[in-house]
Amino acid sequence: MLKILLLPFAIIYGTITGIRNKLFDWGIIKSKSFNIPIISIGNINMGGTGKSPHIEYLVRLLQSNNNVATLSRGYKRKTKGFKLVKQQATALEVGDEPAQFKHKFRNITVAVDEKRVHGVKKLQELDPYLNVVLLDDAFQHRYIKPGLSILLTDFHNTYNNDYLFPSGTLRESRSGAKRADIIIITKMPKVLSPITKRRLYNEIKPKEHQELFTTYLKYGKLNHVFKKSPVTKAKKFSTIIMVSGIANPYPLEEHLRRKCNELITLSYKDHHNFSKKDILNIKKIFDNTFTKNKAIITTEKDAMRIMSAEGNELIKELPLYYISVEIGFHKEQKQKFDRIIKKYVRKNSENK
Repeated sequence: MLKILLLPFAIIYGTITGIRNKLFDWGIIKSKSFNIPIISIGNINMGGTGKSPHIEYLVRLLQSNNNVATLSRGYKRKTKGFKLVKQQATALEVGDEPAQFKHKFRNITVAVDEKRVHGVKKLQELDPYLNVVLLDDAFQHRYIKPGLSILLTDFHNTYNNDYLFPSGTLRESRSGAKRADIIIITKMPKVLSPITKRRLYNEIKPKEHQELFTTYLKYGKLNHVFKKSPVTKAKKFSTIIMVSGIANPYPLEEHLRRKCNELITLSYKDHHNFSKKDILNIKKIFDNTFTKNKAIITTEKDAMRIMSAEGNELIKELPLYYISVEIGFHKEQKQKFDRIIKKYVRKNSENK
């Protein structure tokens, strides 16, 4: 009923975004091309589709043979303009995802700029040997024409089954998916049956120029948020307090339920900046949980924001961990995906 009531607003929103896209399609609003490989990673649905682990996958794939940079707008940062992300940068200064990228990959260039064209130009000025830029969350940022566009969609809420905002979570019409060169259905079950694969292919209906892939999440070791003392194996706890400020925490929740007897969930809105009140509440719940073998577990992005939070010294000595996560491709898809990415980068680097 609510979706129906919001339908008139969705039509208005869709008309506005549709006109904007047509202006780009017709060249009335110009898109800038660059002479180096630009790979865009984004989505049509609002909320989390797993962009960060997919960007990290691309970094791991390319960094040994290329000078790689990531460029984000730095969502919810307190600064403005172009900014290079340093190792000690906080989420408040640059945003949680760029802070996470630099924290994990020290040898790549990480930058933020709400004006992406300006950001790429600055990156080229600062590093003449730069030969790959990964644009984070840039599917709707059409002022740059990427050489390769990757569209992500969540298995539990694919764009073809969703509706325009505010009736649904679509940022633009489903037809916008045609701009993608690669479509990845994310957060799939690890075991993919041929029937499910066929059904998804028939639902997405990729165009002739598009490749369709499927990925799943692989959770790894626990890392202490404030100490360099990783728990190499995610051991069994009596109680886990899960703290999450991400759009779709359900895969992590499902994973952690298998690691404990009791799971307490503390959910905040996406990209939530933790306050001292939040920190005190987390500590209170931990102190009032009367089991010995207990822990607080959060995501890596949330850890970046917790480290920036006022009052975080109150929980520094608690067993507070973030869990690492990577993506996996189903069966032979990894080799095909890697081959497409490397071929594109190699060909366009040679033409520079």
